[in-house]
Amino acid sequence: QRDRLGGQDGMLASGQRDRLGGQDGMLASGQRERLVGAELESALKQRELLLKGNPYRLSRDGVLTLPGIKVIPLGGLTEAEVNTRLSMDPALRGFTTNVKILRVDAHGVEALKPFGYDMFKGASTALVPGTDIPVPDDYRLGPGDQMSVQLYGQTTQIYTLPVSRDGFVSMPELGPINVGGLGFGAARGLIESRVNKQMIGTQARVTLSDLRSARVLVLGDAEHPGTYVVSGLSTATTALFASGGVKPIGSLRKIEIKRDGKLLKTLDLYDVLLKGNTASDLRLQTGDVVFIPPVGPTVSIDGEIRRPAIYELHGEKTVWGFLEVAGGLTPSADLSAVTIERIETGKARQVFSLDLNTAAGRNTPLHAGDVVYLHPIRTVVDNEITLEGTVRRPGTFAYRDGLRITDVLRSVDDLAAQADLHYVLIRRQDIASGRVSVFSVDIEAALAARGTAADLKLAPRDRISVFDLVSPRGTVIDPLVEELNRQASPGQPASTVDVAGEVHAPGHYPLEPGMRVSDALRASGGLKDAAYSVTAELTRYQVTAGERRVSKITTVELASILKGDGASDLVLQPYDLLTVKQTPDWTKVEEVELVGEVKFPGHYRIRRGETLASVFKRAGGLTNFAFAKGTIFMREELKVREQEQIDRLATRLQSQLTTTQAAVAASDKGASAAAGGAAAAALVAQLRSTKPVGRLVVDIPALLRQGEGSDVDVTLHNSDRIYVPRETQEVTVLGEVQNPTSHLFRRGMTSATAIALSGGYSEGADKKRAYVIRADGSVAVAPEGWFAGKQVPLQAGDSVVVPIDAQKLPPLMEWSTVSSILSNLVVATSGLKFIGIL
Repeated sequence: QRDRLGGQDGMLASGQRDRLGGQDGMLASGQRERLVGAELESALKQRELLLKGNPYRLSRDGVLTLPGIKVIPLGGLTEAEVNTRLSMDPALRGFTTNVKILRVDAHGVEALKPFGYDMFKGASTALVPGTDIPVPDDYRLGPGDQMSVQLYGQTTQIYTLPVSRDGFVSMPELGPINVGGLGFGAARGLIESRVNKQMIGTQARVTLSDLRSARVLVLGDAEHPGTYVVSGLSTATTALFASGGVKPIGSLRKIEIKRDGKLLKTLDLYDVLLKGNTASDLRLQTGDVVFIPPVGPTVSIDGEIRRPAIYELHGEKTVWGFLEVAGGLTPSADLSAVTIERIETGKARQVFSLDLNTAAGRNTPLHAGDVVYLHPIRTVVDNEITLEGTVRRPGTFAYRDGLRITDVLRSVDDLAAQADLHYVLIRRQDIASGRVSVFSVDIEAALAARGTAADLKLAPRDRISVFDLVSPRGTVIDPLVEELNRQASPGQPASTVDVAGEVHAPGHYPLEPGMRVSDALRASGGLKDAAYSVTAELTRYQVTAGERRVSKITTVELASILKGDGASDLVLQPYDLLTVKQTPDWTKVEEVELVGEVKFPGHYRIRRGETLASVFKRAGGLTNFAFAKGTIFMREELKVREQEQIDRLATRLQSQLTTTQAAVAASDKGASAAAGGAAAAALVAQLRSTKPVGRLVVDIPALLRQGEGSDVDVTLHNSDRIYVPRETQEVTVLGEVQNPTSHLFRRGMTSATAIALSGGYSEGADKKRAYVIRADGSVAVAPEGWFAGKQVPLQAGDSVVVPIDAQKLPPLMEWSTVSSILSNLVVATSGLKFIGIL
């Protein structure tokens, strides 16, 4: 059943989903419900708001138009089929569609209304004549009318003369004058003539000062049948308006006007409405009867007609004669595609077609209850050629016999900038079978050889697509490939091929008749700079014995094809895959960055396998102020690896901290344990906030002495960064000392001296685990406890690190890895902080 809003029943019916038709709307909405009363009103308001913001409405032809997307035909599909259709549309890839069919308005036969009845809407006295309108000369005088006679000239007088019951008016100077039954014009002439003859020198002016009333009966299928008092100028239509009009079950074409029991006239309101003919609209007299019989046979007409409606038949016998009543055909009506739905009395409903171009079709008789539908002509233009894409004037062109591609694209100037001159695609659909085939043209070759085989002959309904050299081609190509795939069968495989590898536009492409490898390269935009132009691979799939699919790989002599060797240019078959390989050792450009005290700092392009010594040489070497030992070498791969290690350690420490805090909470260690837990949490937060550096420790002084090819030389990677700082005179003390800071380096300075200059150890220092970070990033390792009785000589740029004593923090008593974690953090950052990079 159709989903529709019922007439006056106040209910939103919920039945099976209807198939989409013209003017249907599509909304994202919930399931339909049966609604009554206030719920219905609320639902209808929400529906109205949704409709105002919903641009997706089908056209009269059942076509959906979305912004920026070509039209999508959906007429005749169910809701589930529409969802499937849109989800498979290539233009909507990447979108999630959810369609609900919502009837916007009734349309088609369901929306048809009986013709003419709405003329009675409005006030019931809309057409009752007033007293200030001119009286026509044919108005017949009778009792109740009142005449006004003005005398002027030798005698001046005004008389008001009522028409008596016997039809006379009486003037003192003239006596009684019989005007009953005379038209007003004749009575006026009679009185004026009598005045002129009997009253010398006096003239008369005669008017009707008041009109009589007429009491008439309106009976039959009137909205309010009964007796009505109307003006003497009133007609049958006036009485109909006074009674509220005709019911839908009443006839508009056989309204009877009776006087003294006799039929005076039959009024056809269609003559009034359609032709403005009021000849049958008689003026009423007292006692007249206006009778409305039941409606006669009706016929509905819809489609390409100017006035779709339900009409009452009255003298119209054939389909062609009935079209005039309905206002005539629209320009888009298809005379050869007319259908009639007819109910055979006592049998069943039948549908049959007519061709109004023939005499037999035009003379087809109409039956009561017929539904006539005039279909529109097809939206497809038979002699149309469509041009789209990267052209200056896209649009349609008229087809003619012998039309070629160069008649549409007459020169390169017809193409927009960046147009691909070597691959113009033509989609062709056979009118008889509907099968789609695809052709391509090298427009540059076609313009150079007009009228030859290179200049393809076009066919009606061809669609020409011109691509550019930059944008992806899938928007046009993918729908064509899908069409070809839908045409495939076991005996006729899909006409598609694939091109992959080093071409400008890899992907699926339609297989054209006689398509070769060179055509596939042309379709995919040609070879890239990185393409290996000597050979390529052609993978061909075949089904053996109808049981299994096997593949065969063939080497294609690409160099010969590019030189024009036709023997090497293989003919392609369905599902072929052409793969163009990359030239060996062809990679993207790699470069490194030198910063600081080099003679020519900046970005340097490198070749694969080039070393740091080579780049230093290209950069002119180091300046006289360079601190070679403090050089910082940073690598992206190491940075990623360090970040992974930091994340793993932070997660593990957080887990251990949580477990330890739970154990401490169950103990009686009190405030000291809480303080230790806070310190541990701060260390974990510091670890998570630390950014990796990716530093590689390199002995730069040894590299400069030994040169390229030495054991200490480093092979460079893309994005390596080398920072050479200026010569320094500082040593830095970090960690658990009273005043972490930097000190001016002096000869003979030791680690103990530096710690003493920083105020000595703090209360939380781990004296046994203190260590030195050299300027090159290496860590000095000594026998356990060396700081207690031994001193380590320092060099400029060194850093002394005193870690925290984890044993003094109760929640961390089980964490043996805390010191190493802190050491890793210091090693990763101290050097860069030292030269001001971090």
